[in-house]
Amino acid sequence: MDFSGLQGLKFDVRELAGSVGDFGTILPLILALALSASLNLAYIFLFFGIWFIITGLYYRLPIPLEPMKAIVVIALAMGLTAGDIAAAGLVLGLLFLVLGYGRWMELIERWIPQSVIRGIQLGLALLLLRTAATFMTGDLLYFGIGVAIIIGFLVAGRIWRVPDFSALCVIGLALVIGLVVQGFPGFSLIPPPQLVIPGFPDYAVALSQLVLPQALLTIANAILATSLLTKDLFSHQVPPKKLSLTIGLMNLTSVPFGGIPMCHGAGGLAGQYRFGARTGGANVYAGTMFIILAIFFASQAILGLISGGFYGALLVFVAFEMARHGIKTDSYLVTGLIAILALVSSMTVAFIAGLAVAYFIPWLRNQISRSE
Repeated sequence: MDFSGLQGLKFDVRELAGSVGDFGTILPLILALALSASLNLAYIFLFFGIWFIITGLYYRLPIPLEPMKAIVVIALAMGLTAGDIAAAGLVLGLLFLVLGYGRWMELIERWIPQSVIRGIQLGLALLLLRTAATFMTGDLLYFGIGVAIIIGFLVAGRIWRVPDFSALCVIGLALVIGLVVQGFPGFSLIPPPQLVIPGFPDYAVALSQLVLPQALLTIANAILATSLLTKDLFSHQVPPKKLSLTIGLMNLTSVPFGGIPMCHGAGGLAGQYRFGARTGGANVYAGTMFIILAIFFASQAILGLISGGFYGALLVFVAFEMARHGIKTDSYLVTGLIAILALVSSMTVAFIAGLAVAYFIPWLRNQISRSE
């Protein structure tokens, strides 16, 4: 990797504003996963901070970092453990490190239909909505407040083009209410790191439930779509193999020490660009914020300050963001089938069935046209 100083980076107000452009998606997923799987929030924040800074210096562009959404959603829905999540991160880290060499990405792009990827996105949205329902049970007031804030920003954005800071406002309000009700838990310095070593059962769960859907989503959204968007926004395309390499490296170096599986993301890039990010300086800002949170403000008590109703509202926000992309499909039959099967069965079963139908439909049409 080439880290030649700070050439090409800016550190102005626009970059600072853009640095939080994807926090509305990142923070709800991190907080919900840390609460559900009893993960160490400090090291999740720490490795997000480190790799935000590394990617900013390396790419010189605001290439975002996000939790691997399929892993987070499925882990929340199934109540998976820290070992299951770590095993998936290590397997995927090795996979994308290998895929970063040669022409593997081009071959994969050619053989996976778009409707299948969209189906995975829509299925994850449905799983998130189901998980949100469990968080809001018994806490409908705070859930309603959170949803009202999100809807208010959506309406204001349509009418007055107000930037969507709804998720950040919900988190801020939730913390204020938690502090008033429970009191300030105190500052908490980051604890010593502990190795996370998955066992064989963890790898079995990861391979059967997490790796396949996340690999497909990462290839489509975190790598191919992000690469294309860099060309659209900056007239300079970051090659897919480069993005695959950094995804591999960040997971292999972070997950064993308490980080969670991470990737890039086209939606995150669009969000950071929308709020002003134009260089990797925005990533340096974002990384610095995460490191400060990790060192001083990441005790497990912080998670307890946020009411379950607010978590539910935040997950609804993320679900609708995912569904918005999922419905941009060229086959509602395939996409809808995968989404429904993901909800009632598993993502792996949904993918296999959807892929079979996606290839069967053109074959059937071809047979019908030949017989006419």
